[in-house]
Amino acid sequence: MNQYIGQLLDGRYELLEVIGTGGMAVVYKARCHRLNRLVAVKVLKDEFSADEDFLRRFRAEGEAVAMLSHPNIVQVFDVSASEDANYIVMELIDGISLKQYMEVKGILNWKETLHFATQIAKGLEHAHSRGIVHRDIKPHNVMVLKNGSVKVMDFGIAQVMNKSNTLTKEALGSVHYISPEQAKGSFTDSRSDIYSLGVVMFEMMTGRPPYDGDSPVAVAIQHINGGAPRPTSLNPNIPVGMEQIIMKAMALEPKDRYSSATELLSDLEEFRKNPALTFDYHVPVGDDTKIITPISTKPKTTAERVAQAKGGVKSNGRSSQTGAVPVRQTGRVSSQTGRNPEALARARKRREEEARRDAQRSRTAAIAVVSCSVVAIIAIVVFLAAIFNGFILNEDKGRVEVPYLTGSMYNEDFDSRYPNFTIRLRPQQYDDFYVAGQIMHQEPAGGLMVAKGTELYLTISMGQEPNVKLMEDLVGITQDRATSFLMGQGLKPLVREEASDDYPAGYVVRTDPVAGAELSDGQTVRLFVSTGPSTVTGKMPNLLGATKERALENLEQWGFQNVTITGVYSSEEKGRVVSQSEAAGTVLDVNTHITLEVSEGQEIETAVMPDVMKLDSATAIQALKSRGFTTIETYEVKSDQPAGVVVHQSETAGSVVALSKEILLGVSNGADYKSDSATAPTQAAASGTPQAETVIFNVPVRTEAYKLIICRKGQADQQVASGTINPGDFTFTVALTGSGEQEYDLYIDGQYYQSMKVTFKNG
Repeated sequence: MNQYIGQLLDGRYELLEVIGTGGMAVVYKARCHRLNRLVAVKVLKDEFSADEDFLRRFRAEGEAVAMLSHPNIVQVFDVSASEDANYIVMELIDGISLKQYMEVKGILNWKETLHFATQIAKGLEHAHSRGIVHRDIKPHNVMVLKNGSVKVMDFGIAQVMNKSNTLTKEALGSVHYISPEQAKGSFTDSRSDIYSLGVVMFEMMTGRPPYDGDSPVAVAIQHINGGAPRPTSLNPNIPVGMEQIIMKAMALEPKDRYSSATELLSDLEEFRKNPALTFDYHVPVGDDTKIITPISTKPKTTAERVAQAKGGVKSNGRSSQTGAVPVRQTGRVSSQTGRNPEALARARKRREEEARRDAQRSRTAAIAVVSCSVVAIIAIVVFLAAIFNGFILNEDKGRVEVPYLTGSMYNEDFDSRYPNFTIRLRPQQYDDFYVAGQIMHQEPAGGLMVAKGTELYLTISMGQEPNVKLMEDLVGITQDRATSFLMGQGLKPLVREEASDDYPAGYVVRTDPVAGAELSDGQTVRLFVSTGPSTVTGKMPNLLGATKERALENLEQWGFQNVTITGVYSSEEKGRVVSQSEAAGTVLDVNTHITLEVSEGQEIETAVMPDVMKLDSATAIQALKSRGFTTIETYEVKSDQPAGVVVHQSETAGSVVALSKEILLGVSNGADYKSDSATAPTQAAASGTPQAETVIFNVPVRTEAYKLIICRKGQADQQVASGTINPGDFTFTVALTGSGEQEYDLYIDGQYYQSMKVTFKNG
């Protein structure tokens, strides 16, 4: 299979190296070029590609796991059967198997065992809720990640519950962990997985599985017979409660086990909370049933009460010695004081006679048990030999045994598999218990001895009667919306990806079945989701530190045209790329949107430029400095404005300007200024009338414009000035006439704000 290394399956998955080999498949580390991620690809071995049974089991694994989504179950991304190979694409697990972990660590303590068992049980709980039985739970199929979490993998022989799993030529599952019913080829359900998990827990806490032998058949027989040793006999440090959980999970009869993984998880959680906890379980151990937990049994007779008082047997059924199994009290308990010697002799003789009869009965029972055991073992060996070698005995003297077919999946080769019978099919029927294709009834019944050539009538299930619904048109909506809709309808979405020039990545391109098709409950619907246009890909270059111009040139060389440049403050030199939206080396569709952040240098403080036009230069400079501007220069300008008035500013009023930037003010020299009232000031001064002066009021800065009114102090009706203050303004300039020190009241939107004093230079 190493010939696959370097190949590109379906133009997408590049196989890099072998990371595992199993009986029917090889697992490769691979790279998905479409999504640029590492994955694990499980490829069916070439020698099995033409074997329909192996193909069926291999595809069943992919379909089974594709139905599951749980943190403790390995995730399946894709399943494909192509001319190249039959393969399953899964998440790549960075870890080791639980078997490898146990080989390194040896016997695990109860905390580690509880930790791993709980996670495995949670994964099984999810699988069972979806109707999937794993059937091959073992340490080899549990991966331990670096963070201590585990994932159940290898659903190669998993099946949907209620489907046939009768063994033919091989016993499915690993023999050291196989359930008794699975070893016998009987019907299995979720309790088979619970048994196997119990065996795994046994091995974690003792360092060995409960059964071993010289051959798989020998081990399987032990599972069928039962009688596993108590874990504490191999490791006395195991808490009683943990042993009880293990033994109940490994109960010989499915009815005696935990009914579900949920029930098992409940006990594991209770034990975690209280490691000293014990459970009221009666569990078969070896040849007899022993009570391994405290059971409330009050003494019923006087003899029992006396025995309890003298022998130390407590009312809870346990000996006063910790861990002792209660012993049944026989005969009578009496004191030797006050008894007649003849009575004592008669009693002694009676006890001896009873003991002799008991011994005779025990020998007879033992012979019967041994005889039955021998017969049972012979029957089991014959049964297993029939299973493992693919034949059934009892075909002698023209009579044959009717096979047990109820629950099996019907296929067209039944005629050839059962040549001693004439197979007849009766009309198919809907059934809530048996799935489609499963034999729900046979006549005659299995186990009967009949003549060769007898007609065997089979009724095949069509599954549950479908609740007919029509497939909705999901083309053109997102994958998340489509999957949510299907799950809400009781359907099973299965996502497949493909390139599309018509729909953007993440949108449904087509469905199978198509819109309008009839659907039944639980039916799988394939969603083909767009990965984007089927265009050329390019490799993202490393642009960090490059100039903006060089970065754009480099991207263009690789075919990337959809580029956005964003300026950011940075310690990096201005104009250099400080970040890129896609990692260097990533293979991307050339239509991928690329965002580059380019340095604008160190972050600087800014302010809004005020309007200082027509203010005298001193007032203008004061206004700029109050805003935080530090570098202000003036220059003379020939103007028709009065001398000293600002007639030009280098930055537009209202613009955001760096405080460190130099502000230039052009100031009129008054060379072209002409006034019709040139003598007015002199005349005004001569007459003693004060001249108007420019007054600057400091006002609050707000985000919205407001109305300002200035009145003489205490005289709201004596308005001297008013105006609108725009957002961001902090001064109000007005020409006022006065002398000496005058006080004014400021009103904002009709409400009194504060009073301000003004000292006039004139007068």
